Amino acid sequence: MPSSTTANLVRTSRARVSRFSTSTPPPPPPETPRRPNPLVTSAAAGFAAGLIFVLARRWTTEAKSADVKCDGAPALTVVDTHGRPWMPVDAEEQDDPRNPMRIRMANWVKSLQDHIVLTLEAIEASHSPLPSEHSPSSSAPPKFLRDAWLRPEGGEGSSCVLAGGRVFEKAGVNISIVHGKLPPAGQKQMRAEHASLPQFDVPIPFFATGLSIVLHPRNPHVPTVHLNYRYFEVEHPEKPGEVLAWWFGGGSDLTPSYLVEEDARLFHSTLKDACDKHNTAYWPAFKAWCDKYFYIPHRKESRGVGGLFFDDLTTTSQIHAPKDGSNPPSKEEIFDFVKTISSAFLPAYVPIVLKNKDKGWTDEERRWQLLRRGRYVEFNLVYDRGTKFGLATPGARIESILMSLPEVARWEYMSEMGAEGTEEGKLMEVLRKPREWA
Repeated sequence: MPSSTTANLVRTSRARVSRFSTSTPPPPPPETPRRPNPLVTSAAAGFAAGLIFVLARRWTTEAKSADVKCDGAPALTVVDTHGRPWMPVDAEEQDDPRNPMRIRMANWVKSLQDHIVLTLEAIEASHSPLPSEHSPSSSAPPKFLRDAWLRPEGGEGSSCVLAGGRVFEKAGVNISIVHGKLPPAGQKQMRAEHASLPQFDVPIPFFATGLSIVLHPRNPHVPTVHLNYRYFEVEHPEKPGEVLAWWFGGGSDLTPSYLVEEDARLFHSTLKDACDKHNTAYWPAFKAWCDKYFYIPHRKESRGVGGLFFDDLTTTSQIHAPKDGSNPPSKEEIFDFVKTISSAFLPAYVPIVLKNKDKGWTDEERRWQLLRRGRYVEFNLVYDRGTKFGLATPGARIESILMSLPEVARWEYMSEMGAEGTEEGKLMEVLRKPREWA
């Protein structure tokens, strides 16, 4: 039986011949439509119904087992929609324990940076593009500017910055991988916070790598968030390759403009669960350390509702002192903890964004958000050790260091906002007297 295309060509050819013929040939008989096989139709329908049932059952089962404990869109939605699990699985699979730790940590922060940037870009793309005075991006969803740079004194980095987004007014996800010589004065300054650092009268080789994130959302009901995880090591000045001291440090904290208790509980409980997988002593110690570190003495208040913070974490740290005959964790085990806790960032924060990003706000709420950002700036420029160390480091990339600052902030003389009994006052009560959220 000729195909439909062939049949059409045959009919066209006959029509042309009829113009020059004395008689018109009879038209070809119509093609008899093929009837579908009832057995095949039933099998296809059964397969489709079964597939829908399996997928629906799987989705509902996973949704019920999701760890999200707040209202709004569950974390599963992000995973299913954008196909990116919370942990960068490819980086975990490619990690080679035979490599030096400096290479392994550098590879980890690179992968985590890309993983988080893609997730944040997906959130931007999922938000309504309708223009408004609060969300100027009305065309294509904004993407991060990826700025790779080299440090003349040794090393490299990548600063990924988004400005004017639909969800994030300013967002920075930076990594640095630097090396050089630490002078005696720098060694002395660092020993105040790092007891494991040896002291030499000559410059010593150092290596440092880390990931730093600060997200300033547009909506006052979505909290600002900060993350930093890093690795540092120094070598013997006369024996290249011999590591004299090493440590991990980092943390993550939440800075809301308006207190939503279930959001604070979700953020803290997610980080606590990640800590407890490795050492149940970590969370209470690192949570208290965070409350102490992010305190603004001249304001007598905390920067936000906290999270966790740790530094100088090595096998000989006080928190790893042997108990009941147990051995301290190895370098490998501490690195595993850093991977777990850094991977907990997205499930701790993204559900809060999805829950609150579509809420409306008033001019007064925006005003309060900008006042709280002013406090954020005060802490970072006056007290933050990382900012101060970066600004004092020769060859430092100032634009990347100051990435943490918001584009817009506000200071008022003797502002009346934050009074007791107001929504703003509820936040101030917690900032002056930190609470346990998990």
